[in-house]
Amino acid sequence: MIINLSETNSLVGEWLSEIRSIDVQQDRMRFRRNMERVGEVAAYEISKTLDYEDKEVTTPLGIATCRVLKSQPVLATILRAGLALHQGVLHYFDKADHAFISAYRKHNHDGSFDISLEYVSTPSIDGQVLILSDPMLATGASLVKTIEHLEEIGKPSHIHLVVAIACTVGIEYVLRNTKSPITIWAGDIDDELTAKGYIVPGLGDAGDLAFGNKLQQ
Repeated sequence: MIINLSETNSLVGEWLSEIRSIDVQQDRMRFRRNMERVGEVAAYEISKTLDYEDKEVTTPLGIATCRVLKSQPVLATILRAGLALHQGVLHYFDKADHAFISAYRKHNHDGSFDISLEYVSTPSIDGQVLILSDPMLATGASLVKTIEHLEEIGKPSHIHLVVAIACTVGIEYVLRNTKSPITIWAGDIDDELTAKGYIVPGLGDAGDLAFGNKLQQ
């Protein structure tokens, strides 16, 4: 299933206009906060799909029956670019356990790139709902490699993939190559992908915009 959060009128469109803008995105703090906001909206929408149970809570005046989550999801993100989006999801699932994965494009001299996955820290995800956040779903290669590695550790009951901007090519690649049931929550969806694997119009390099330029090794 694919959900484009920009298909209906909401403040997500306002935040994405700032995330994409070459003028506004130079304010790193605002860029990170807007990413958090997209993560917060996605987390709220995902919360509607989870399982709940009744819980009796003692108030100063009596007993209230409340609907609470049966279990917390596991929150995962890809370092470093996913941290702000991940933080937004964490604002809503503040009792959840976390997984962190280092997966990045390792560029070759001919302009091509390989996906390097060097670090994984995760709790048990077997039978758990997994919410994986990454700002950009471009080719889908890094996300598929990340999911494949996580599925070797445990089999999640469902994966919710949260991205700010997705490309249709990357969406199709992820859906074709993911074994676990998956739902993709995208702030917006673009159709064009360049030969070098960048989304157009996209937003640029989310990691650099959030945390500063890096030396390419």
